[in-house]
Amino acid sequence: MKKECLLIVEDDKDISKLLKYNLEKAGFYCAIAFSGEDALQILDREPLDLVVLDIMLPGMDGLEVCKWMRKSEKNARLPIIMLTAKGEEVDRIVGFELGADDYIVKPFSPRELILRIKAILKRKNEEILKEKDILVSGEIMIDISRHKVFARKKEIELTPMEFNLLVTLVKRSGRVQTREKLLNDVWDMAADVTTRTIDTHVKKLRKKLGKSGRLLETVRGVGYRFSES
Repeated sequence: MKKECLLIVEDDKDISKLLKYNLEKAGFYCAIAFSGEDALQILDREPLDLVVLDIMLPGMDGLEVCKWMRKSEKNARLPIIMLTAKGEEVDRIVGFELGADDYIVKPFSPRELILRIKAILKRKNEEILKEKDILVSGEIMIDISRHKVFARKKEIELTPMEFNLLVTLVKRSGRVQTREKLLNDVWDMAADVTTRTIDTHVKKLRKKLGKSGRLLETVRGVGYRFSES
């Protein structure tokens, strides 16, 4: 699994060393810039996942770096956590107005910073998946555009109808779907034809999904529901 790459922009060598140690221990790869100008060079050439950006820097300060990033086509959406000794509300507001995603004040807990980084990266990854027309629910990942399904990271071969049934249930995760509604929405058939078709396909789908098949719950006397847990 590819390590996510972070850029630490911090002119205090002791703090940058401490950050690098803790973040790499948490599983990230880290690059370091000691000035705003150095940061711009790294941002221009390196593929990054997030920037931890100190405001008080020699020369070009962190706010200017943030402003430059948000105007850059390549880095406009790159997450930024402001790291600074300034704790005044006005400083936080300026940081957020320029496009920072989060703000943490020195002295800080490395553990807190790591948790905030992971939360931001999780949101970023979820947004990317949505843009790629990918559904993720519990152990199931569905790539709609490529017509692929993965259960516990293992690809599952489904028929077109099984695929459509699973997509419908996952999109309505947590909500009970009657057999009649599924027959109408997935098969485009009238409810008075037969509902046994639904039961047969759900049974086959559960078998193909293996252990993840338990996520397809039967609601006795009503229909089916996809559960994330």
